[in-house]
Amino acid sequence: MIVVGGEALVDLVPAGPVESTVDAALAPLRPMPGGGPYNVAITAGRLGDPVRFLSRLSTDGFGDALLRRLQLSNVDVSMVRRGPEPTTLAVAGIGPDGSARYSFHVEGTADRLVSDPGELPAEVTTLSLGTLSLLLEPGATTYETMLRRHARRGGLTVLDPNIRPVLVSDPDAHRARFVSWLPDIGLLKLSVEDARWLGGLGDGEPVEALVRAWVSKGPAAAVLTRGAEGLAVITADGELVEVPAAAATVVDTIGAGDTVHGALLHWLYRRGISATAPLRAVSAADWRDALSFAARAAAVTVSRAGAEPPYLPEIM
Repeated sequence: MIVVGGEALVDLVPAGPVESTVDAALAPLRPMPGGGPYNVAITAGRLGDPVRFLSRLSTDGFGDALLRRLQLSNVDVSMVRRGPEPTTLAVAGIGPDGSARYSFHVEGTADRLVSDPGELPAEVTTLSLGTLSLLLEPGATTYETMLRRHARRGGLTVLDPNIRPVLVSDPDAHRARFVSWLPDIGLLKLSVEDARWLGGLGDGEPVEALVRAWVSKGPAAAVLTRGAEGLAVITADGELVEVPAAAATVVDTIGAGDTVHGALLHWLYRRGISATAPLRAVSAADWRDALSFAARAAAVTVSRAGAEPPYLPEIM
């Protein structure tokens, strides 16, 4: 069993073309289900894996819709708790220069108040965490406790920091906290942009040396998403394995990285890799197979609007 913990939220995105930047702030918005961990759980469920989502959802209409979508995607919701607090909102808009910008409405929202479930059931082999839930308290401390507890019992932990800089009040403290997690992470998955931010690097600077240093502190491997340049993994012995992006007609890239994450969980689970030690033994050829599968899955997601991960027959 895979447990994915973290936030489920609603993205409010422009409902259609915006006539001008003057009107952009008041353009109609369309609600779409989202949140990194939520998308990861949806991906694993659609790929046919036994996956359970752990979070706190609002009892508002958005929370009802988020829960329904989990169930329709074959995700076990027995560890989802409900509360009267509102659903987290992420609002996408257009800045004065025409670029996309985002604002988050997170104060007092349901997912921040997730409760510690204690020791996970014995059938849970893999714990996956990421994104806002690792940043916003008090939930962040709850998930950190779960991460360390599951690692201590020998389970596989998978983490995607998925940084949202606008919400980071103390970058140095968050970077230090991330480094403190490394001994308890089995597989680290992150974008090159996140790696640069966490390492304090400038735009365009290479990240491979930095990621190798992180891997030396605990993870069995680190998978890097590179957008149109494809995927790469740095293994425990420092080897770099790369695959190109799969061909796709791109509609938007929402949920692409989360699909990669969920596809990797699927690949690992189907091969019985449920601890850090066997993950260290994965060969370069097998990593190419894993990354190629994840790339094909992400290609399906980017070919349609919103975070709509594929079902297994769509990528076989």
